[in-house]
Amino acid sequence: MTVFGEGIVTTEPNEAVVALGVITQDPDLSMAQGQNAELVNNVIQVLMSEGIPREEIQTIDYSIQPQYVNVDGVQQFRGYQVTHILRVTVAEIARVGQVIDGAVDAGANRVLDIQFSVSHPEVFYQIALTRALEDAVAKAETLADSMNTELDPIPIKVTELSVDRPGIYQTFALTQSAGETPIEPGQMDIKVRVEAKFHYLE
Repeated sequence: MTVFGEGIVTTEPNEAVVALGVITQDPDLSMAQGQNAELVNNVIQVLMSEGIPREEIQTIDYSIQPQYVNVDGVQQFRGYQVTHILRVTVAEIARVGQVIDGAVDAGANRVLDIQFSVSHPEVFYQIALTRALEDAVAKAETLADSMNTELDPIPIKVTELSVDRPGIYQTFALTQSAGETPIEPGQMDIKVRVEAKFHYLE
């Protein structure tokens, strides 16, 4: 007998990864780069003053792109756009809004997304795996009872089919508002699916 089991653990995330940064534009490339570097350094200093360790602040994108504008069907050079995006890990969920606001005040003008996660997912994975196997055993026993036969409850083979460890992403627009940016992490599910093979007892 082959059955499939699923185990789900629902938990609240306890850390967040924020992608934010600075975009600057100027007809002169060195000016655009200089302005960008100054603002990014300001952002990094503020993040560190908020208790974010330097090793949790990482550049994930840096690009320079020429900008053009269409004037009467003719592409005319407008200047350069410099983009510098940082990946910031915030260990305290409750402070994510405060950290974002501090970065924006320091010059960040792009907040791309937030991914919520748990700091030790392997703990929840083990729980979900156990639940998946228990689910498979329960299904096998139900099938055996319906056929009026006995089942060896110890599976002869168990195969893990998939593991879902979803992150929760949100995108934010920068607006002028009073108070701290509200961030609601919600909940997340960790799912494990297994295939289990059992023997009937003679």
